[in-house]
Amino acid sequence: MVALRRMAFRFGAARLAVAAAAAIMVAGPALAKRAPAPPTPGTPAPFSPAASLEGNYLAAYIAGTARDTNAAALFYREALKDDPRNPELLERAFVSLLADGDLQGAGRAAERLVQRDGNGLAQLALGVRSVRAKQYAAARTYLGKGARGRAADLTATLLTAWSFVGSRDGKRALETVDQLRGERGFAAFRDYHGGLIADLTGNAAEAERRLKSAYEAEKTTLRIVDAYGRLLARRGQTEQALEVYRGFSAVAPRHPLVKQAMDELSAGRTLPPLVATVQEGAAEVLYGLGSAGSQQGDELASIVYLRLALYLNPDHALATVTLAEVFERMKRTEQAIETLRRLPVESPLRATADVQIGLSLEQLGRGDEAVQHLERLGKLRPDDNEVLVALGNVYRSRKQYAEAAEIYGRAIARTEVGDAGLWPLYYYRGTAYERSKEWAKAEADLKKALELVPDSQPLGKSQVLNYLGYSWVDQAINLDEAFKLLRRAVELNPRDGMIIDSLGWAYFRFGRYEEAVRELEKAAELKSGDPVINDHLGDAYWRVGRRLEAKFQWQHAKDAGPEPEDLKKIDEKLASGLPDDSKPAEAQTSAPVTEKSGG
Repeated sequence: MVALRRMAFRFGAARLAVAAAAAIMVAGPALAKRAPAPPTPGTPAPFSPAASLEGNYLAAYIAGTARDTNAAALFYREALKDDPRNPELLERAFVSLLADGDLQGAGRAAERLVQRDGNGLAQLALGVRSVRAKQYAAARTYLGKGARGRAADLTATLLTAWSFVGSRDGKRALETVDQLRGERGFAAFRDYHGGLIADLTGNAAEAERRLKSAYEAEKTTLRIVDAYGRLLARRGQTEQALEVYRGFSAVAPRHPLVKQAMDELSAGRTLPPLVATVQEGAAEVLYGLGSAGSQQGDELASIVYLRLALYLNPDHALATVTLAEVFERMKRTEQAIETLRRLPVESPLRATADVQIGLSLEQLGRGDEAVQHLERLGKLRPDDNEVLVALGNVYRSRKQYAEAAEIYGRAIARTEVGDAGLWPLYYYRGTAYERSKEWAKAEADLKKALELVPDSQPLGKSQVLNYLGYSWVDQAINLDEAFKLLRRAVELNPRDGMIIDSLGWAYFRFGRYEEAVRELEKAAELKSGDPVINDHLGDAYWRVGRRLEAKFQWQHAKDAGPEPEDLKKIDEKLASGLPDDSKPAEAQTSAPVTEKSGG
């Protein structure tokens, strides 16, 4: 799903969005995971209210900790009927209703909350409601009361600026935006929204100056690229606009929105402005903060911002996609699917959303349904490689590696030489071949992927380096080169626990156990719940004499759900440990001669 909005809003102020949410949100228990997915807002719930206040409150609390916004909203709504004056209950109900998309219910709760205290989130919600109703003076009153602290000021300041546009005071709107100074992360928000405001109020020269400044600072941020490109095109600078879009495509190939814009310009048609109303401009503020928050892992804050954005602009396709991505990350896969299905059929993002629905069905364990869904898409869109790749990924997920490799091969055959999307196809097919024990074919594809992946995609390159290097180590071939690849992979992606695990396991395979422990501990810290990493760390601990810690790690690996073939080996190690072995044979004959380094 990330592909739908890749680099859609990667402002440096992402941490400020999270801080802003923390500053204005006042209630809600710690969030935890629960497996069953809830229904989407507006659909019948598979549960009924409890018979008592206490029962509804406890059910709401549990649903909230499980991040089931639909159930939490239902139970809090019922609890409020029995105890409407309970302030803590009112706060929790308000947040749950807002997160579930019940803006009317949340608005009523917000009205009661602001009468009691200065609840910042309630003030924000009422301010947004006033913007939607075109009551701009009232919006400024609510927003002025709600802002507390520099981070929360970002939200209130930008929304206030847009309210001045609604009051036909473009000068005051730009002056308000320009108050965002002193924080480095504010600059992109300031220039971007200043440019949008200047464009909407008819100040084309100022709009171009500000959007150009935002673009020069954030050339890989989709919304800035799109806004600037559209402005250039409307000012008759079509070739310059195309260059802006081409620059983005070099980093994120074939994004549906960028492709549509380039097709329109190449056909001699113009592009409408990105924002055409005050409500759309305010929604853009909330979408940007919600998108930034989602990248920082603050799911509840992100959901709230995105719900408010869609309240102002229900047609904001990227906000819908981002909301679905947040649900996916929260393991609310059913809710993510239903959210994606709300995208209009004519949206440029709908095709990719349909593919993601197929992948999500596979994640739910509905593999047959996923295959049927993707095969149906393939018949409707026979030239769409994205559908083929997704189908290959589903087969690979189901361990049908031969079928996956065949499908990737079809996609490769349909892809032109020089296409930026070619290297992932070789990588995917190489991994499928490796898993199906066809190493000669796998090695050729992985080398081809490494040859094609550009330096501008360091994370992608690190994955190819890691897979090829680890495969060589596992087979005790090309050992010096394998270590070079793995060290380079760690340099390119030093926060990826799986890649660091590969380097650590390579050290282990050659009897360099202390170095293995060092790297594997780093990997376990970054990805503590992975059974393979914990199993490897247990082995390394055993070899350096830390037997109790070794058994603890093996037990941790067992509890994390390893593959069946690995589970049997872990049970044997828990019972008997590792056999005596001074050094692995390959270490004695082919140990790497490069310097010791964990990356």
